[in-house]
Amino acid sequence: MEITLNGVNVQVEDNWTILDAAKFYGVNIPTLCYHEGLSPYGACRLCVVEIGKGDRAKLVASCLYPVKGGLYVRTHSERVIKARRMLVELLVARCPQSKVLQDLAAAMGIEKVRFKPKNDDCILCGLCIRMCEEQMDAKAIGFVNRGVKRKITTPFDIKSEKCRTCGACIYICPACQLRCQGPDADTVLCGSCLNFSPSCLELYKDIMCYMDPCVACLEDKKLKKKDGNKKNE
Repeated sequence: MEITLNGVNVQVEDNWTILDAAKFYGVNIPTLCYHEGLSPYGACRLCVVEIGKGDRAKLVASCLYPVKGGLYVRTHSERVIKARRMLVELLVARCPQSKVLQDLAAAMGIEKVRFKPKNDDCILCGLCIRMCEEQMDAKAIGFVNRGVKRKITTPFDIKSEKCRTCGACIYICPACQLRCQGPDADTVLCGSCLNFSPSCLELYKDIMCYMDPCVACLEDKKLKKKDGNKKNE
């Protein structure tokens, strides 16, 4: 089949998702709850892309959305970038001690979090549950309750006889990888690896290249910042 990916007509296999197609053609889409060795889940929505044109365009999770002939996909439009940044802000507010989330925030140029931090130890991505069931064949943990009471635990909150204490759930958990400053950092965002936002997004409403990071954009942003500082002086 043929789809349009960021303005370019490309060939795709009929059993692919949009994320599969993007990865095949070297377009980086950030993911969190997705893992190649596990079934797609679509919990974090960080892999959202924009499909369709004009008023009929909508955001979908690329890890779950199957490709079909004539599909029009934009992976880094202004709308997509705004949605991803909002999602990362919410996730960082929920679990600011996570290095994985801090790195995502830095990569997306997020300089502040507008939500009150909760300091939870779980973002409900479901990676540990799928790892335990699909790779370890144990099914020792799972989701319980709904809404704000939803959590991951063992049956009846007691030690499961199915658990092999293999540590696979901890290995794959993004919340278990602590940020460089440790769990008791003074700030919600560390910002240590902060990248500038792509300057082309401001002009074209789409990112125009997919290097990570784009060196040209970084240099352009630095020059603009220097010029702004000189004017203020």
